[in-house]
Amino acid sequence: MPACGKEEFLKIARDKGFSVVRMGDIVREEASKVGIILTDRAVGSFADEERKKYGYGVWAERTVPRISGELNLIDGIRGLAEVEVFRSSFPGELCVVAIHSSPATRLRRILTRKREDDPANESEFSARDRRELRWGLGEVISLADYIIVNEGRLEAFRENAKDILDKILSGGKF
Repeated sequence: MPACGKEEFLKIARDKGFSVVRMGDIVREEASKVGIILTDRAVGSFADEERKKYGYGVWAERTVPRISGELNLIDGIRGLAEVEVFRSSFPGELCVVAIHSSPATRLRRILTRKREDDPANESEFSARDRRELRWGLGEVISLADYIIVNEGRLEAFRENAKDILDKILSGGKF
């Protein structure tokens, strides 16, 4: 979910040699190509319409050609259809890591960081959560190979992230 700690996880993964492919970047690129203004609501609506038109795995299908090399981290999976696209494209290689923080914690982070694409208030935050949950994100989280709960100190989160990435790198995915 938004503001759960993905950015920090990505930093640690990069430090460990992972290449990062962001599905959200692909969505924003495609939205720009068709003239959509890059606001959270507009891009989210575009992503939703594309899913309805081409299937819920469409963004994963558009992401697969951008994945190369040995160690890749795909950021932004939002539903089981996307997981299935990646599992079929990379058999035996996919490990899903979910990062969870409570809505109250995530809202506090969003209102503090004030990123340009963040919801501006609690109502917009809730609408974004509902949209992403409608795509199946809750199922992805519940079926993840690893779940990191990020409610405490940043250093504790970093240690948990490093431990999980080390397990994945050593081949001990599960």
